[in-house]
Amino acid sequence: MRTRGKQPEVPAPESPWNEIVPGLWMGGHEFRGRSGRLEFAVVRDEFDLVQSLLRLPGYGPDPGVEHHVWPIPDGPLDGTQLAGVMRLARAVDEALDAGRRVLVRCYHGYNRSGLVIAHALVRRGESADGAIRLIRSRRSAWALHNELFVEYLRAGLSTVRLLEELAE
Repeated sequence: MRTRGKQPEVPAPESPWNEIVPGLWMGGHEFRGRSGRLEFAVVRDEFDLVQSLLRLPGYGPDPGVEHHVWPIPDGPLDGTQLAGVMRLARAVDEALDAGRRVLVRCYHGYNRSGLVIAHALVRRGESADGAIRLIRSRRSAWALHNELFVEYLRAGLSTVRLLEELAE
């Protein structure tokens, strides 16, 4: 399994966030700016809903912006963590249906945010592989490079969660 912690050669994204489908953005907490240096991706009030998959103070969003924080590792997830990912994806879908602008972010905006967004797209009728391709084409070829998360998506998060809970 390849994850951010084990793959230091994974490049920082070139933008703080990218639109995957209308109203749904995928991003991170750092990006490589035009100068070539790492910059902080601080959210202000650009979005109506921000979902953060790790807790880093000082990255926003502004007060009054709905913010869901659900820290998960960029690695194997337990049943509770999978349930949280599924809840976040449902909230993404509900926000999109209401015409709200949504940002889902993790550290680089590749794996954890990709898992939530891909599951939201699957809930909306996209195939797992179609969602993965779309995310990679809109965010980065590095998006969803965590092969375990790709396996989760292909199996279906509900199935993975059930199997994880049976194993406990």
